[in-house]
Amino acid sequence: MTQLRRIAQDEIARVEAAGSSAETWSTVFVSEDFDPAQLQGCRLEGRVEIASGARICRSRVANYRIGENSVVEGVAALECRTRSRFGNGTEVAVMNECGGRTVKIYDSMSAQIAYVMAVYRHRPQTLAALERMIEAHAEARASEVGTVGRDCRITGAKFIREVRIGDRVTVDGASMLQNGTLCDDSRIGVDVKVYDFIAAEGARIDNGTVVERCFVGECCRLDKNYSAAESLFFANSHCENGEAAAVFAGPYTVSHHKSSLLIAGMFSFFNAGSGSNQSNHLFKSGAVHQSVHLRGCKFASGAYIMSPALEGAFTMVMGHHSFHHDTSAFPCSYLIEKEGRSELMPGANLKSYGAVRDIEKWPARDRRRLRRDVINFEEYNPYVAQAMIRAVDTLHTLADSDPDAATYNYRKVIVRAPMLQRGIALYNKAIVASLGAMLGKGAPAEACDGSGRWLDLAGQYVTKRETEAILAAVDRGELATTEAVDARFRRFAARYDDYARDWAERTLGALLGHAPSAEEIADAVRAGANAHAALRRMTDNDRDRDRSWEMAVSYGLDCDSDDERRCDYKAVRGLE
Repeated sequence: MTQLRRIAQDEIARVEAAGSSAETWSTVFVSEDFDPAQLQGCRLEGRVEIASGARICRSRVANYRIGENSVVEGVAALECRTRSRFGNGTEVAVMNECGGRTVKIYDSMSAQIAYVMAVYRHRPQTLAALERMIEAHAEARASEVGTVGRDCRITGAKFIREVRIGDRVTVDGASMLQNGTLCDDSRIGVDVKVYDFIAAEGARIDNGTVVERCFVGECCRLDKNYSAAESLFFANSHCENGEAAAVFAGPYTVSHHKSSLLIAGMFSFFNAGSGSNQSNHLFKSGAVHQSVHLRGCKFASGAYIMSPALEGAFTMVMGHHSFHHDTSAFPCSYLIEKEGRSELMPGANLKSYGAVRDIEKWPARDRRRLRRDVINFEEYNPYVAQAMIRAVDTLHTLADSDPDAATYNYRKVIVRAPMLQRGIALYNKAIVASLGAMLGKGAPAEACDGSGRWLDLAGQYVTKRETEAILAAVDRGELATTEAVDARFRRFAARYDDYARDWAERTLGALLGHAPSAEEIADAVRAGANAHAALRRMTDNDRDRDRSWEMAVSYGLDCDSDDERRCDYKAVRGLE
């Protein structure tokens, strides 16, 4: 904000002649280079500060600072009516509608801290410490005067109340914004209603969307009459038309259809097909249940799940499932409905080109500038590889329990014997590819102990050991701010390749029965490349089937020959 002074008497006369008025001009402050033409037909109340180049036209402004080169035009009310923390510290009842996993939001919140607060309810001391940090941050943001940053365009809006607005923000035609923060480069569009919120850097909320008690993360987009309540959305999530209630939407959560409902659950790198739905209660003890859909899950059109339920990473869900399954032991699978039962095809998604396409497109679609959320995009990683190793052990145990069985039951799902054997083969190939990829990166380092269980903290692959160490440091008061906590997670991320290599080397050693030699590691890298190539041949075949001439039904409607129809098909599909 530039140096300000009280508006002069001769300037007041010129401003009033242009149709503007003030409750009292003594609390209106302007820049040294103020031009009375900056105020046109406006009403100023309380303390109003106007920086260089800012303009207020046909608007009522009360208790606000307007930053350099910003425009407030055609706004019914831009006002701060009371001392506000501008959405910081708002409690969001995420995942459990009854509030058992409430997260306090703030304007620099990362997905990792939000994950800890939602999931680690078994660590009350840690949660209390984090909440104290957030409360301190919220109080530091508190003021009786609102702020509009530099180079903003606030036009055609109705009511903006107790909203802190960062730099380069656009608000165009919004109906109601109340008690929140619009961080730098965010955008709010026509007919939007938002209450008790944080919109992070580059977030976009547009076209009649209604949001209440939500965090909308960096470069997220809520659009086309989307409705969201009590939810958190993290990096690059994009939701339109449908509805979210009590949702933890990790990075790249996508839902585009009017009939899709995300409710009382955790999602990340997720895609909801049309008509996707979950129910979170059994009409007994209330809306107390939750579902978790681990990284990369997809719902086909019409998919339905009755909570509680849990799916393994990169699972494709088709059909209706109401038996409260737990398939977390089997990543990269298909979960289908067959004859009214939930049937699992372990590892089947490893053959799907759709999964490969998803993994490749996510980093290419990262629009963030600050990157507050730590995100690992690696296809081959300890988290999924570890799950596949457990899956192989589990499938062998099932098979050994009854070698002649046609089907096996596991945690409310059915696994058919042929699918079990195929799953073992697919997982083993993917494990070899994973170990080779990780051994080919990073460098051996004693300081990077990747042993033990790995976790996926809302996009970040990290060891449980390191996570527990960070939280213990919070408990001891060694990490006293959320920024310090985030820095520790980032420090691990900076050496991720080294930690992943260490895990892979230890795992290879366990398989060999001794510490691997350099030659054995090189052999594993080569074997991994071969396994990766074999998997890619499978997924490429899947892609080719989707591009085949058999899929050209309905193309070339007015063509008279197959050659013409092929030309139409290739032109539309972008095929050579």
